[in-house]
Amino acid sequence: MNRPIIAIPMGDPAGVGPEIVIKSMINHEVSDKARCVAVGDSRILKRALTFPGMPDVEIKTIVDPKDGDYRMGVLNVIDLHNLAPEDYEMGQVNGKCGQASYEYIAKAIQMAMDGQADAVSTTPINKESLRAADIPYIGHTEIFGALTGTEDPLTIFEVRNMRVFFLTRHMSLRKACDSITKERIIDYVKRSQEVLKQLGVEDGIMAIAGLNPHSGEHGLFGDEEVQEVYPAIEELKEQGYPVEGPIGADSVFHLALQGRYNSVLSLYHDQGHIATKTLDFYRTISITGGMPILRTSVDHGTAFDVAGKGVVSSISMEEAILVGAKYAPSFTKHTEERE
Repeated sequence: MNRPIIAIPMGDPAGVGPEIVIKSMINHEVSDKARCVAVGDSRILKRALTFPGMPDVEIKTIVDPKDGDYRMGVLNVIDLHNLAPEDYEMGQVNGKCGQASYEYIAKAIQMAMDGQADAVSTTPINKESLRAADIPYIGHTEIFGALTGTEDPLTIFEVRNMRVFFLTRHMSLRKACDSITKERIIDYVKRSQEVLKQLGVEDGIMAIAGLNPHSGEHGLFGDEEVQEVYPAIEELKEQGYPVEGPIGADSVFHLALQGRYNSVLSLYHDQGHIATKTLDFYRTISITGGMPILRTSVDHGTAFDVAGKGVVSSISMEEAILVGAKYAPSFTKHTEERE
C-alpha cells in the first residue's frame, strides 16, 4: 500500500513552523510512513536552512504531489510564492505573515478536498498575526470548519493510546460549567462516535469524565452530574451507545491510558489538556474530527522567542504527521463507504 500523502502548511513564517517542517520531513520514521508535501514558500524554507544546526536538504518545487520526489533528503514544496523573507522579522507579529499562513492552510485544505492529499498536518500560526491581516477566524479549527463547510468540528487529543474529546473548549470555566447540559452531552457523544468510526476505532467504551470532585458524590459537591450528566448517559445507553460514567477526573484518564476506555469526554478545556500534556507534552497531538478531510496538528504555538535559532524540537510535528498517516487509510475507507 502506498504511503499516504500528507500536506503540511508551513505555518507562520516568523515562527518555528518552517524549521519543524524541514526537520520532520527528513526524519527517517516519518519518511517511512508518509509522503510529505510542504505548502508554503520555498524562499522562506531556504532561509530557514541557514539557521544554526539545520540539516542539509534539497528543496524541490512541485505543482502536484504526484510529481514529488520522495527520497530521503528531498523536501517537496507547493510554492505559493506569497511572502518574501525581507518582508518580516523573525519572532514578530506581522499581518503579512498572518495572511501568508492563512493562504498556506487554504491551499492544503483544497488539496485534501480534491483528493491530492490524504491528510493535512498543521504547524503553528499566530492569532495576533491573523487578526492583523483581518482574517475572520481565530485559529485553525475555525478555518478548517469554514473552508470544509463543517459547522462545529470536534477536537480530539491523542497521546500514546489515549484519546480525549472536549465537550467545551475556549470559554471561561464559569461559562463551561453552564454549558454542560444533557442535550449537549448527548449530541457531542453521538458525533464523537462517528469520528471514532472515521478513525477506524470500532470497539470499546467512551468514558464521560465527572465535573466535580468524585463526580459530585450524588449531589454532595455540586449537582451538575445529577441534573445533566447522569441523565445524558442513561439516555445514550438506552439508544445503544457504548458510554460509561461519570467517572472522576482524577482517575478516568489513568484508566483510559490502561486501555479500559477507547476515549474520554473531557467536560472542559483544561481538564483534558492537563491530563494529556502532563503525560507527554510533545507527543500530545490534536485531531480535528467531523470534517470531510483528516487534520492533525502539533499542539504548541509559534514559539517566537526561539524562532530562527535552530533549537526548536520537531518531535510534535513528527508525531502529528505519523498520527495523520496512521489514520488516513481508515478515514479514506470510511469516507468512500459513506458516499
